[in-house]
Amino acid sequence: EVIYMDNKERILEATMKVFNKKGLKFTMDDIAEELSMSKKTIYTVFDNKEAMFFCMVDYCFDKIKEQKNKVLSDDTLTTVEKLRGVLKVLPECYRDIDLSNLYQLKDKYPATYLKVEEQLESGWEGVIRLMEQGMRENVIRPINPHIVKTMMEATIEQFFQRDVLVINGISYNEALEEVVDILVDGILVND
Repeated sequence: EVIYMDNKERILEATMKVFNKKGLKFTMDDIAEELSMSKKTIYTVFDNKEAMFFCMVDYCFDKIKEQKNKVLSDDTLTTVEKLRGVLKVLPECYRDIDLSNLYQLKDKYPATYLKVEEQLESGWEGVIRLMEQGMRENVIRPINPHIVKTMMEATIEQFFQRDVLVINGISYNEALEEVVDILVDGILVND
């Protein structure tokens, strides 16, 4: 099945690939080469690198939302399975991302980094509802969902800001899975 992507989407996908490889040092030439597309065509879609980054953040988080909604609407999953699934959602584009590259955005493109932070802090309503539902079902012990949310956000932010994962050879994906397991296992009702 061939999925048609418009130029904007193709450029954003290529931007993420090149960003993973080169960090902020990539050029519009790198993007053009990755796509076998002229720089002129790219400039008809994005005025500059910052506009491209800004859009890339929304694009990635839209993918996260799509995947979260898929998990939330899957009636074959229990409340706890949904909670694990929603917290572990990671768009394909972030699976191999070098987090230190993402943190570099903070100095060079503060507006874009702020957008990353805002996106990380939003969209928790479904997760909070799941935790509340789990408490009603008596599968999750009485906890304050906002504390769990804060712990999750703070951990992800630390992954961006420190090189703890890089130093220990842990991928973001592996780290996210482990954090979710630790958090979810910690709030389950023990039989």
